[in-house]
Amino acid sequence: MSSPKNIEIADFNYDLPDERIAKFPLKDRDKCKLLIYKDKQISEGVFSDVEKMLAPDTLMVVNDTKVIPARLEFFTENGARIEIFCLEPHFPADYDSNFASKSECQWKCLAGNLKRWKNFNLSRALPCGDSTINLEVEKMEVSGGEVIAKFKWDGGKSFSEVIDAAGSIPIPPYLNRKAQESDNTDYQTVYSLYKGSVAAPTAGLHFSPELMQRLRCKVGRLTLHVGAGTFKPVKTQTIGEHEMHREFFSVTMSFLEDLLAHLGHITAVGTTSVRTLESLYWLGCKILRNEPAEHLPQWECYDNNAPDTAPADAIRAIINHLKNNGLDTFKASTGIMICPGYRYRIVGNIITNFHQPQSTLLLLVSAAVGDKWKEIYEYALKNGFRFLSYGDSCYLEVG
Repeated sequence: MSSPKNIEIADFNYDLPDERIAKFPLKDRDKCKLLIYKDKQISEGVFSDVEKMLAPDTLMVVNDTKVIPARLEFFTENGARIEIFCLEPHFPADYDSNFASKSECQWKCLAGNLKRWKNFNLSRALPCGDSTINLEVEKMEVSGGEVIAKFKWDGGKSFSEVIDAAGSIPIPPYLNRKAQESDNTDYQTVYSLYKGSVAAPTAGLHFSPELMQRLRCKVGRLTLHVGAGTFKPVKTQTIGEHEMHREFFSVTMSFLEDLLAHLGHITAVGTTSVRTLESLYWLGCKILRNEPAEHLPQWECYDNNAPDTAPADAIRAIINHLKNNGLDTFKASTGIMICPGYRYRIVGNIITNFHQPQSTLLLLVSAAVGDKWKEIYEYALKNGFRFLSYGDSCYLEVG
């Protein structure tokens, strides 16, 4: 078999008319259409049908990250508008510590109209809670189109409170509209907890509180903070030339123990859950080889020639690592590229949305269902399914 790096992204194209992209979600989250791919057959229903499909012995894994209002608007003295898009914490680098900061912190950002932001600080008066604070932004470094920005403010508020007051929800660019008040709730899962994402794990948007309560299966929570790289198009001819985005995640000891107990019966909600679960396998393999396990590079799972390590041994290695170091949470980052040629180790079923043409997310789906992705997407297009973040859903059996 040739290297997956030689896969041409043009082979993962399809025609997606703009009118098939859902600009807003349905009023009832769990009443959207559900395409079901099971036993190599395609059928359809409504999303609430997943409660019948998730047996009691299943562990359904969700990503409980929370989208932050990452878009902040400032104006220069000359009236030039500069938008700052917060990507990830720079200092403190830990999300919790950064959001808890009381007077200053640093973030890696994108800046719109950057040429108009000369050697001066941006500032704005900001109503925050029961007071008004002054928020100031200093441009510290510029590299490769990204800015290290230092935020400074008075009033003793946490940065979590400051960004809630200053920012707006960063809905996907392909919606071609401005964020509305409704997006503050529509673009969050009902089980979101931990702030950090600049894009929602959208497969989970279909779950309503009522559906969550009706589920017979066990629900496991991991946290992966979704970066703007999830929207990064593949602009190279082959995927080997594409630089995959890096995302940070954390899982608790109790989650790992649940995962170990349910191996063979794992359903992942969303591509972010898939990437985390499969990365755990490879990071466990690194621990077994006495290698550092803080990050999984993009191609490492292919370069290692697919070891025969059992999934249970890999997960058990992480559990033992935590116990030996007196830790309760495993934190790492991943740049894993899941594409055709990849063999899933942990995930047996995937609940996901319909993804953009020529995207790394479509490659991940193809790794799960093979060339059947073309038939699945053709069926969805011919049968009135709505696409992308606010669109309909599918349940895919891996293999």
